Amino acid sequence: MKTTYIRLSIATALLLGIYSCKKGEATASDLEAYATTDSAATIVSDSISSAATMKVKDKQFIKTADVNMEVKDVYDATISIEKSVQELGGFVTHSDLKSNVISEDTYNTSNEEAMLVKKYQSENRMQVRVPTAKLGEFLSLMNDKKLFLNSRSINAEDVTSSIKYAELEGKRIKKTGENISQLKTNKDKVKLDDENISESNQQQLANMDMTDNLKYSTVDIYIKEPKIRVAEIAITNTKSIDDKYKFSFIYSAKSAFVEGYYLIQRIIVGLITIWPILLIGAAVLFLYKKRKSAKPQQNISK
Repeated sequence: MKTTYIRLSIATALLLGIYSCKKGEATASDLEAYATTDSAATIVSDSISSAATMKVKDKQFIKTADVNMEVKDVYDATISIEKSVQELGGFVTHSDLKSNVISEDTYNTSNEEAMLVKKYQSENRMQVRVPTAKLGEFLSLMNDKKLFLNSRSINAEDVTSSIKYAELEGKRIKKTGENISQLKTNKDKVKLDDENISESNQQQLANMDMTDNLKYSTVDIYIKEPKIRVAEIAITNTKSIDDKYKFSFIYSAKSAFVEGYYLIQRIIVGLITIWPILLIGAAVLFLYKKRKSAKPQQNISK
């Protein structure tokens, strides 16, 4: 029974290995097919930068961009960018919009009301993924929102050799699986097959990441407002409330009388607690006075 179970386990592992190898090879083939299709695409003119839409025959590029610019309103620009990304078939992976408070002052306008004045500057750090074929279009849309461009960098990494290498690795893994299947069944064979399956999974994951990075470009965006903005917030005048209830003579006098009464009680209780000491002290004092009064009488009798 045990021998049959071991044989079934080995057979299952081999089938998984062969399937995984074929799957890894298919992913590499898909990657090559995507590369061929993308290379044959027509060149699109781009007033932003040729790097954004660069197409070279038999070459593949992973494109990234970094944009730092000033806008009129950070919140409105953020909404517009997110909408543009969605319309182009992309998605937002990170957005950190915040307002940095520079100063905060409160001015009383009446006994009941006050005005909180905040001076602040808004900014947002974003990361978006847009289809590589539409990277130039997206950068053009962003260019319409800027007041001033601090910096912009576009990077196109040539990964053609990496794609070819992924294809060769898929073939090697498949060949290794076929060689392992011809070995005699033992513990070493199971170990080798397991390692081959693991390697195939890693290669498949790398192919998927490569395909994703080819299909979608990553754009890091930093936007801020050039000037300090002011927010006026109506609040309650807390100082007048504090002055109103700061001191009450009648209540304070009543509290002082009650506290004095409790103090007398605590003193009496304290004296009762130390009654043995008071009794001993009284006895010592009595004996001392008695002895002192006896000495003058003895001097008179002499």
